[in-house]
Amino acid sequence: MAPRDLRLLPKTHLHLHFSGSMRHLTLVELADKHGVRLPDALRTDWPPDLSAADERGWFRFQRLYDIARSVLRTEDDVRRLVREAAEDDAADGSRWLEIQVDPSGYANRFHGITEFTDLVLDAARDAAATTGIDVQVVIAANRTRHPLDARTLARLASQYVGRGVVGFGLSNDERRGTTSEFAPAFRIARNAGLLAAPHGGELCGPSTVRTCLDELGAGRIGHGVRSIEDPDLLKRIVDAQVALEVCPASNVSLGVYQRPEDVPLRQLYEAGARIALGADDPLLFGSRLAEQYETARTIHNFTDLELADLARGSVLASTAPADIQKALLTDIDNWLGTDAPSPATAPATTY
Repeated sequence: MAPRDLRLLPKTHLHLHFSGSMRHLTLVELADKHGVRLPDALRTDWPPDLSAADERGWFRFQRLYDIARSVLRTEDDVRRLVREAAEDDAADGSRWLEIQVDPSGYANRFHGITEFTDLVLDAARDAAATTGIDVQVVIAANRTRHPLDARTLARLASQYVGRGVVGFGLSNDERRGTTSEFAPAFRIARNAGLLAAPHGGELCGPSTVRTCLDELGAGRIGHGVRSIEDPDLLKRIVDAQVALEVCPASNVSLGVYQRPEDVPLRQLYEAGARIALGADDPLLFGSRLAEQYETARTIHNFTDLELADLARGSVLASTAPADIQKALLTDIDNWLGTDAPSPATAPATTY
């Protein structure tokens, strides 16, 4: 029997950064339109050869990301990016997208963080209407900025609960800043009903994940792969069903693991972790959501039953309402068809 088409597997996408979602062709076209000079790594030698194993490598990665962000100059540019991100996700089988953005990184060109947030949310609504995929927003603070800035963003995010903002995150190099100092910002966000979804446990070891749980009240962890190094922590994550947004291409591109097969996806899955595969920054890593599932199949030897289980994990880790989750879970079973285990014989759940 031929392998099932992974682009037809219903799933959600919970780890996608705003400018990092941009199509390469769109980057080149907008750069030419606005007179932005692109380095060869973003024009002719794409995707770039990256590593963030040291500060110099991260600086280069961040510089490329900042250049990509700089091509977004007009309202139409932002709307195009969000629409194309939704189109690409829909083509990969995603039915629910939570795209992550730090409005302070765009405020200067778009008249402030509130105005930019309004624009992104309006673009998300338009993209949802034209593509059929639900597009929600996670507002993320930046670890390299002052924690007071994060509080400002948390208050901003809180104003949009029920209006398209579903979570509050913390991104950038986890080796910088003190994660616990962002606790007040996350308290503001959680009190407003937002999911706490900080990055942790990628460039740094499991201690960052523990801090995200203890100090930030994380309900989902961006990456979190290094938790495999601490069995007690991993058991805690599994018992609490805190989802891990695992991004295999990112882990290898940034030098967290040397080879695709070194990413501990199989080990995390077999430990019972709830996993939501993500593409992180397709513009810089060169692969989108369906390719992460293909990696699970070809590199980590996931069967179709297990791939469906990963998709279920992404649904249950999302902020989608219960009725949407139920419909997606049914569609995942339909993707499996007659190979789906019956309720009486199904193995114990792993998500």
